[in-house]
Amino acid sequence: MRSVRDFGAVGDGIADDTAAIQHAIDHSINQLHFEPGNYRITRPIVIDMAAAGYTSISGSAGTAKVIMDGPGPAFDFRGNHAGTADPESFVPQVWNQERMPLIQGLEIEGHHPEADGIHCYQTAMATFEGVLLRKLRHGIHFTQRARNVLISHCHIYDNSGVGIFFDHINTHQIIIASSHISYNKLSGIKILNGEIRNVQITGNDIEYNYDRHVKTGAPASAEIWIETTDVKATIREGTIVSNTIQSRYAPGGANIRFLGNAEENHKTGLFSITGNMIGSQETNIDLYSARGITISGNIVYSGHQRNLRATKCRNIVVSGNTFDHNYGYLPKQLATGITFDGCTDCTLTGSTIHDAYAGEHTVNTPAVIERKGLVELKDSKRMTISACQILDPGLPGIHVDTCDLVNIQGCSILDSREEQKMPHAIQWIGKGMANQIGNCTLSKGSGGAINAATESRVKLGDNLETA
Repeated sequence: MRSVRDFGAVGDGIADDTAAIQHAIDHSINQLHFEPGNYRITRPIVIDMAAAGYTSISGSAGTAKVIMDGPGPAFDFRGNHAGTADPESFVPQVWNQERMPLIQGLEIEGHHPEADGIHCYQTAMATFEGVLLRKLRHGIHFTQRARNVLISHCHIYDNSGVGIFFDHINTHQIIIASSHISYNKLSGIKILNGEIRNVQITGNDIEYNYDRHVKTGAPASAEIWIETTDVKATIREGTIVSNTIQSRYAPGGANIRFLGNAEENHKTGLFSITGNMIGSQETNIDLYSARGITISGNIVYSGHQRNLRATKCRNIVVSGNTFDHNYGYLPKQLATGITFDGCTDCTLTGSTIHDAYAGEHTVNTPAVIERKGLVELKDSKRMTISACQILDPGLPGIHVDTCDLVNIQGCSILDSREEQKMPHAIQWIGKGMANQIGNCTLSKGSGGAINAATESRVKLGDNLETA
């Protein structure tokens, strides 16, 4: 292992150490070490993997800092892997010179508005561990192609762009684990178009990824943003598991956002969102034109407009979740709920959905909430709501509008307040066919338990009404 000081780097935070560090990389020393100090650079350190060979960069267990005082990435890894993750697709050059570029134990701080932390182009097995990335534009930025990405135990914090950005890239096998990804103004993790498979986001704290200094006109943001608006893009096969994902209200903000293409439906999906703590944004989980997503075992709380909104989606299963409030802040509550709009073949089961006891926001928020039910189904078909507790709604517990083949079974829709704020447990309007409500326990509300239009063609059976 060689120190950058051996090649003339000063590390005093004032001298320009760019040439010395680039000289060390160009000498193909493989293991490059930064001793404690502040190393100022003014242009990217380019690691041409074919020329430099195996390269690992270490930073004295977090006691060394690289200050990027120019535009572009502090470290730019340039590889040549054009294959897949199949071992037979790796050419000898990649195995013998390029595999597993690595940075560990190093801080990278931006002193330029267009400074990035790390850029990876066509890399194989890029690995980043124990890295602190702050005051940059993008923390880690992937372009073109990558395979087998590992990011763990990192702090990606207070950047003006995206914390971890997969930008129109073809990549499979991504693991982001045990990291703190917070205060990045344009999203914590963003996967934008490209072809993406096998993504695991697990055990992270992902918080406050929005521009908190702009009150109006700020760009939309999300803690996790997955987008396939390009008709050629597909993002499938992933997990979002055991994370804390929370924020504060921002216009157009979401904790988790899947944004598909309206014309080429369902190019994003096959994801499991499981065992997370998700809260405190305009919309907690926002799905548009997504297919095959399971949302299970999560605590979802304090959405300023909705806890869950699914639009033009298919095959969405929502099971065993708690949609609630943060009771540490009583009496402050947000009146939110769940909306399925233009969806097909979706299931909401075994979940508790508890409205604000007041039936309206008791938090001072600029969010304007328009809803017709705590759970809303609009222009949807082949939908099932079963075994749910829908509690203390300030409007109908379930509102259905112009839907076919909807089955509501075994739900408890109850208003526990002395003065009933719920007008109906279930309100059903618009044309429909082959709909049914059965085996439910329903508070009568102020206007009767069920208010269903004749044209909705709803069959009722074995429901119990209670005061």
